[in-house]
Amino acid sequence: MLYVVSTPIGNLKDITFRAIEVLHDVDFIVCEDTRVTSILLKHYEISKELVSLNAFSERFKIENLIGRLNGGENCALVSDAGTPGISDPGARLISACIKNGIDVSAVPGVSAVITALSISGLPTDSFIYYGFLPVKKGRQKKLLAISEETRTVIIYESVHRIEKLLKEFSELFPDRTIVVCRELTKKFEEVWRGKANDLFISLGKKTTKGEFVVLIAPQSWIED
Repeated sequence: MLYVVSTPIGNLKDITFRAIEVLHDVDFIVCEDTRVTSILLKHYEISKELVSLNAFSERFKIENLIGRLNGGENCALVSDAGTPGISDPGARLISACIKNGIDVSAVPGVSAVITALSISGLPTDSFIYYGFLPVKKGRQKKLLAISEETRTVIIYESVHRIEKLLKEFSELFPDRTIVVCRELTKKFEEVWRGKANDLFISLGKKTTKGEFVVLIAPQSWIED
């Protein structure tokens, strides 16, 4: 059995009882970064074999992991934060398990996408998740698609490119409502709401640290 286990996106208390139970019971845990997952396991006094699976190693390790699962072992898949398979390498392992007839069970919990959407104040009845935008090739095409989107758009962005992203938004749709969430559930959580152009001017280089979820209002949405 492969258990897809959601873990906190910041606050270590945001984990389910079932997730802790599964992490205690499995034979080993597959994670992105053993150092990050070790912090969570140490907090809950869990001692397990950790196997790192990232974009550089996944193709070489998945075959071995499938062999272990077929041999009768149980495994938990976790990401550095949130729900595995969302913008991380875990999706390939999940797909490989399904193809090899290995049962996959979800242990649901926190997701930065839904967390940000729930507090955004933007329409939630229909939305689209773009993940991380391409750095170069294909970026302009994605930005144009976002500018014409009739649903709430959710994307992830790194601290190194958040200023550039806001500048691009201010040029493409200066009057569109944007919500920028930083360090969700953590000590320094901040949420900024406003027009794209205003946010670019006001935030500038203030946002020098943190992990960002950015939401863009639908093209036709008008605030009351």
